Amino acid sequence: MSASQTQSMSSTSSSIWLLSRRKLKFFARIRRFLQSKSARKRCVSSSSDHSNKLLVKSNTDEEGDRVVIEKTESELDGSMALQTWVKRLHFGSWEEKEMAAKAIGKLAKEDVKERKLMAELGVINMLVSMVATEVAGRRLAAVKALIELADGTFTNKALMLEAAILSKLPKDIDVVDNQTRHEFAELLLSLSSISITHFSLAKTEVIQFLVGILESASGIQTKEICLGVVCNLSVVLENAGPLVSNGIVDTVLKLSSFKELSEKALAALSHLVLTMMGKKAMEDSSMVPESLIEILTWEDKQKCQELSAYILMILAHQSSTQRDKMSKAGIVPVLLEVSLLGSPLAQKRAMKLLQWFKDERQAKMGPHSGPQTGRVAMGSPLHPREAQEGKTMMKNLVKQSLHKNMEMITRRANAAGDSSNLKSLVLSTSSKSLPY
Repeated sequence: MSASQTQSMSSTSSSIWLLSRRKLKFFARIRRFLQSKSARKRCVSSSSDHSNKLLVKSNTDEEGDRVVIEKTESELDGSMALQTWVKRLHFGSWEEKEMAAKAIGKLAKEDVKERKLMAELGVINMLVSMVATEVAGRRLAAVKALIELADGTFTNKALMLEAAILSKLPKDIDVVDNQTRHEFAELLLSLSSISITHFSLAKTEVIQFLVGILESASGIQTKEICLGVVCNLSVVLENAGPLVSNGIVDTVLKLSSFKELSEKALAALSHLVLTMMGKKAMEDSSMVPESLIEILTWEDKQKCQELSAYILMILAHQSSTQRDKMSKAGIVPVLLEVSLLGSPLAQKRAMKLLQWFKDERQAKMGPHSGPQTGRVAMGSPLHPREAQEGKTMMKNLVKQSLHKNMEMITRRANAAGDSSNLKSLVLSTSSKSLPY
């Protein structure tokens, strides 16, 4: 026999030996798991074993798969079931892989320890590879199983990210059905909880996927989940660049006008406004400040009022241009109303904004009669009559706002007393008691 033939046979024998050893390791892990399971089950009667069947939830159009899975589980206990489904996921046909993914999702939902064991048996990598398939049912089964495997375990989430799950996201949202969009959003929400670690989820494909869903005709619940993902990503200030450059600010601003989605949208914006890029994007948006001022009028959404006031404070701080835009948009009467009727936090923020507008107005009007401590006049001094007209105009504005607010208060309280006495009392009260 020649030396080349001997070397070829040697390499072939070596590869066969490596493959056999890999399979032996795989089944050795399952054998150890089965032994630990059987030790815990020796004291359990055979009647109770029969009642622990694995039932896999499926849609009505998947009735055949459910029957096959139930029939298999009626003959096997939990430990044997895991061995069977893991083996089918690795070595079965595509139809068997799909049924195995459904069964594994059910098993993972029931036991945290089994989630960790499944990860050790290489289940996650196989499921991630199934996510890239074009077959909708197979892809959906894999995503659902990954959601259950990711629940409550950092390690499994990290393994999914290392297996490049983010690169498997659909490139075209329009070809994905609503249920699959929802499940993908659920998976991203779970994975985004570790975005504060060294794992970065703020990748272009992820943000474009989120923007695609948020701008599509997807359901409110799916969009709310996606906004939760954006909120988690925006907590990390370094993610502001990719988020802003992919147009997330305008998309979230639009959704903030919907009461069902506003709180999560405003929470994300409140993170982004703290960054230079995020603040600049909001300042340049045609929806700011009008949309934020509108949210301040939502008396039944106090958390939204608080977040909107916070964003307006950040935008107005040390920016006369933004304060001028807000003033022209009619923010002052709205702030007066919030300072009287809003939550304690919203009132505090509204009064702070009012104080800024008051200081700026007084600086523009120049010095008045009386001592002026620590105030520098801006521009040429005004004629005394013009200054008096400005004071009268602002006093009338305050009175009109108070009149309107007291009417609203008396209407809500449904007081038996005469509301005209309250109105006259307010109209006779000096405006100096207000923060504005």
